Formats: sequence, structure tokens, C-alpha cells
Amino acid sequence: MSIDRRNFFKVLGVTGAGLAFGKQAQAEPAGEEETEFKAILYDSTRCVGCQSCEFSCAEVHNLPEPEDFPEVGVLRKTNENRRTVVNAYDTSKGEVYVKRQCMHCNQPACGAACLTQAMLKTKEGPVIWRENKCMGCRYCMISCPFDIPKFEYNSPNPKITKCNMCFERQQEGQLPACVENCPAEALVFGTRRELMAEARRRIVENPDAYYPHIYGENEAGGTSFLYLSPVPFEEIGFRTNIQNASYPALTKGFLYSVPAVFVLVPSVLLGIHKATKSNLDKTNNYD
Repeated sequence: MSIDRRNFFKVLGVTGAGLAFGKQAQAEPAGEEETEFKAILYDSTRCVGCQSCEFSCAEVHNLPEPEDFPEVGVLRKTNENRRTVVNAYDTSKGEVYVKRQCMHCNQPACGAACLTQAMLKTKEGPVIWRENKCMGCRYCMISCPFDIPKFEYNSPNPKITKCNMCFERQQEGQLPACVENCPAEALVFGTRRELMAEARRRIVENPDAYYPHIYGENEAGGTSFLYLSPVPFEEIGFRTNIQNASYPALTKGFLYSVPAVFVLVPSVLLGIHKATKSNLDKTNNYD
């Protein structure tokens, strides 16, 4: 298969320029205006395990309705057909329900690992996947500390799937489907700053009801999905050994210390991918 040399070197040149000026760009001060991330606060003390969040998510995203239910001892996981799940745990304070989905990290490892920016942290807060930019490397799956992105292995046109915090609905001024349809008001939508304040208020005003920690405040550098729990988070299946620094921060020093050839390898691969794709598109036009 021939490769369009012009497109290849165009992509490689742009990528190389980005690497050359990376340090300078990072050194520039951030803009004065900062958009506050939108976020969701989940209070497990209010969740009744009704699965309304699961059914509404399935409806909005044209996915199969869940056929199982939360059961102590059974770990239900997100997959290519469901973006959120509710599990039940037997804890020191009785049965507790917990909703799980993408955490929408402030500095997502999946976004940093994605060579084409198909996985993107939007300025509004949600982490979304963009099909037209994906090259199918699945680095996002490997890099996620919460094991969230899933791949449609059995599809003839496979995609990466995960919760996108109903980004399309947010753009239309609507609430995420799970928040809008939660009858117990276990889910609250707002800016991350507002929700952090609300979570702290609940802990202070009712200390006997809550474990004194907001999961997602610092984990993995902070997330846009925040959790309150009546018990320590390890009792409800959370990883408590997640580092507080963002995972992309681990690579900053490395990228400036290794030989340039190793940094350029992904750029070369990306150039080949783009040029090949362009050539295929031209060929397909003649079919």
C-alpha cells in the first residue's frame, strides 16, 4: 500500500514542531479566565439501588437495558453495553449501594496516553471520546487507573465506550440523564467547587452519617465525579492506593530526559496512520 508522502511529512512536521516548542508553551502563564469544571456529587448514603441511573443511561445512549441487579457478593462492571453500574456491598454499617462509571479526571491519564487526542478532557469537565480521531491503539484502556474505557471487540465497527457525563445533553442545557432521573437525589450536578463545598457541609453537619473523606477530591489529581460514603471507601470496592498526583504528571520529567528519538516514535507512527488513512479515503472515493 502506497503512502501519501506529502500528508505524512505534514503531520510529522506539525508534531515535531509541537515537541520543539513544548517547554516554551508550558512556561507561558495560564489565562486569567478559567472555566470551572462541571461535576457530579454522588452520596451513597442516599442511594437505594433502584438502578434508575442505569436505565436512563441505557435509554439516552441507545444501549440494552440492564437485566441483572445489585447483589451483595456480585461485582457488576461497566462494559461496552453499559456505561454505569450500581453494586451492593455488605459493610460495617449494613448494606450500601455504590454507582460506578467514568471518574472524569481533572487531568485524565487516558487523554495523556492518546496520541491523537481522541480522548479529550473538555473545558466544561467531561472526558469524551471522539471517533473521528481514534486510531484504535487502546492506550486509553491501559492507562486508566479506574479501568473504565471499554472496546467493542465483537463489533464490525468497534468503538471505545464509556460514560461521557451526557456531554451532548449538557451542551443543550440539560442535566446528565442519571442525575435527572435519580428519585432519591443521590446525585447532584453543578460546578466542582460548589459540589466540594456541599460535600464538606454534609460531612460537618452530620458527621455520624459520613466517613470524613471526599473520594475524588485528590485521587489521581482530582476528578469531576465525587463520592460521599458512610464507611471507609475500601469497604465499598474503591481503590484507596490511587496516588494524589495526576498520572500524566509522572511523565513530564521523563519526556525531557530521554533521547528525542524515543519521543518521536509515536509521532512517526501517527504520521503513517494519518497518511495511510488519507490514501485509503482517496481510494474509497473511486469505489
